[in-house]
Amino acid sequence: MCRVEETSGKCDYKKQPEMKIKIFGGGKNSMVSKPRMKQWMFRALTTVLLWTCFAQLMTLGEMFGPNFFKAWPSCFTQSAPELSSVPPKLILPPKRLYKNNGYLMVSCNGGLNQMRAAICDMVVVARYLNVTLIVPELDKTSFWNDPSEFKDIFDVDHFITSLRDEVRILKELPPRVQQRVDQGMFLSMQPISWSDISYYVHQILPLVRKHKVVQLNKTDTRLANNELPLEIQKLRCRVNFNALRFTSQIEELGRKVVKILREKGPFLVLHLRYEMDMLAFSGCTHGCNSEEEDELTRMRYAYPWWKEKIINSEMKRKEGLCPLTPEETALVLKALGIDRNVQIYIAAGEIYGGERRMAPLAKEFPNLVRKETLLRSDLKFFQNHSSQMAALDYLVALESDIFVPTYDGNMAKVVEGHRRFLGFKKTILLDRKLLVKLVDEYHNGLLSWDEFSDTVKEVHSNRMGNPKKRAVIPDRPKEEDYFYSNPQECLQLLDEPLRRT
Repeated sequence: MCRVEETSGKCDYKKQPEMKIKIFGGGKNSMVSKPRMKQWMFRALTTVLLWTCFAQLMTLGEMFGPNFFKAWPSCFTQSAPELSSVPPKLILPPKRLYKNNGYLMVSCNGGLNQMRAAICDMVVVARYLNVTLIVPELDKTSFWNDPSEFKDIFDVDHFITSLRDEVRILKELPPRVQQRVDQGMFLSMQPISWSDISYYVHQILPLVRKHKVVQLNKTDTRLANNELPLEIQKLRCRVNFNALRFTSQIEELGRKVVKILREKGPFLVLHLRYEMDMLAFSGCTHGCNSEEEDELTRMRYAYPWWKEKIINSEMKRKEGLCPLTPEETALVLKALGIDRNVQIYIAAGEIYGGERRMAPLAKEFPNLVRKETLLRSDLKFFQNHSSQMAALDYLVALESDIFVPTYDGNMAKVVEGHRRFLGFKKTILLDRKLLVKLVDEYHNGLLSWDEFSDTVKEVHSNRMGNPKKRAVIPDRPKEEDYFYSNPQECLQLLDEPLRRT
């Protein structure tokens, strides 16, 4: 024991005689009596308990918020380092238990958003056939020649775990099943386009039970837009808006681009689908010189799966079936009253004709930006991976103040639907058939600028991504509204109470 001398100017510690305590025996020779011993032990235990309670209370204060217990003086220095928070444990949905009827392999075709919609549909098919889905294989043989795997674009673990209460998904076939596939003991086929779920139950399921493994290829637009049970439509939405999450690297770059743009104000994303593959496929050559027309024609004939070879470009343009040119786009955006100083992010690959064709658009709207100029070195890992680049454009398009597609391709449709899901964000859906007519009349002096601009604004006043019902055309599914552009069964109308999808 120590004691402090108060007579000194400083604290002097003097060693006291050692206290002897006998645990046993209680005679006159005991140094400490039993009552004093009990009292001492009680005080020690009480002190320990009080400090333990205090420590627990301080911990609760940190858990419940910054203001809880902050009036209490801290026992620790203010410069003590803050402990890193432990990430919350991920709560997974319970697995759905069902008798497995076989294995479904899926080979997607087309660009990123064409494959995205196909994946959603094939998850639904696997769910209602009670089969095990193998993580879909992405297209590596199309025009883009992108070697990316599913895991290079999407968070594959999230995809599997987030849907485990609906369908069993594996990254690869079990070894014994893979041996059967290696020996050719499986069926590969193309499902019929725009089929309802009964087709898969009555036609495909018996084949799965017979062959144990079925591979479906050419899986785009293989499920109908309409007349499907509500739970099927809701599951398509759940896959699209929740399960198909991009990789952390792609999402991080997307946030970076949006942050750069937001620091300078509002921005518009222009999906300018004036790229070589689109022009060759569609046969749209308006504004191209003779050498460019020949180049696009040769390319169209080089791809056997592009079935339409002889195309009347001008007739197709007048029907509204061609993407707007950069020159036409500049006129339309100006007529719509878009601020010429707004940032316009070009969500596209290489524009056919390069700077020469982009010059009219750049003249009217000088703040054109692209991911290649905003990120530069950050994109080196994405080079020659068009689907990963398209994923980045997709994320930026979702966050934009205005989204304007110049052609109703797969990205335009899927982004339109996703923006509707996010609260009917402004998406200007251009009426190309009417626009090319108005542009030609303006160029030919039949319309003044004011007449041209007023008409363009009036026509598009109700084409801003507002809530509406999908147009249904029985027996003509290609001409009706695409499910993924307007998934009305999953949308939260602005005047409705919040509901879960």
